[in-house]
Amino acid sequence: MFGSFEFGLPEDPRRARRSGLRLWLLGVPTTLAWAVVGWSGALGLLDGFRLMSLNRVDAWGTDAGPAVSLVLFFSISITVASSLGFAMLWGGGMSLRGMGVGFRASSLAASLGVALGSGFAIPSWTPPESVGQRLAVSGGAAEPWTDVDWIVYYEPYLVPGVAGVTALVMVMVLGRAFVTRAEADDRAQALARTGRQVTGHVIGVEFANVWVMGNPRFTVRVRFPTETGERTVTTTMMTPPMRAPSRGSTVKVTYDPHDPDTVQVDPDPADRAAGGNLGAFLPPLF
Repeated sequence: MFGSFEFGLPEDPRRARRSGLRLWLLGVPTTLAWAVVGWSGALGLLDGFRLMSLNRVDAWGTDAGPAVSLVLFFSISITVASSLGFAMLWGGGMSLRGMGVGFRASSLAASLGVALGSGFAIPSWTPPESVGQRLAVSGGAAEPWTDVDWIVYYEPYLVPGVAGVTALVMVMVLGRAFVTRAEADDRAQALARTGRQVTGHVIGVEFANVWVMGNPRFTVRVRFPTETGERTVTTTMMTPPMRAPSRGSTVKVTYDPHDPDTVQVDPDPADRAAGGNLGAFLPPLF
């Protein structure tokens, strides 16, 4: 099998702070753009559909000029908002984890903007001509509203309410992601600052069936020396295809002297055996 593919680059912890700042800077115009989408969509689209659903079939008749203009405004604003949201996706950094944070931040900006814009539009929704019953058509008897009709009637409040709840959930999810990311960055920086680098030997390697920007990811068992003797750990590493690890190849191991199981494994530039494991991850020809 060809395995799975992930689009992104290995993350550089030194760029994490700057990518977070970019997300905040992009988040403001993105939220405002989605607020315009929420406002114009509520009054230009949903308001008309709501009236037609509640038995005013001429809602987009000869007097629908402003509504048509709002639909055009909605089309333009959603294009701008989507473009800014796409920029936020990449604003988190060119890494898998950074793109995940960018996606959550973009989702937060969209839901918060829609909640603000549709909430601002609440007083401008057109009231139905009759509440509680449908208008009589061609002299027929008026029919009472169904449960669905009542849901549609309260749509001006439901749209911002649902978007607001979604935004609240995304705030919690994004907050947790930022905390997790900050903790991981702190650990990586502490390991780079206080860790000790030695040469380790690969004693086991298995392709993880994942490709990241054309680079295969491996699960490796590495034996390396420490002050208290040799240790063996199992971890993951990602290399270019021509630097794929193999049994017996050497790698650079950075470990925490106080916790030798906390390691970072990188390819060894001086290793001559690297690249001898191409068959472990190349797809079968037949």
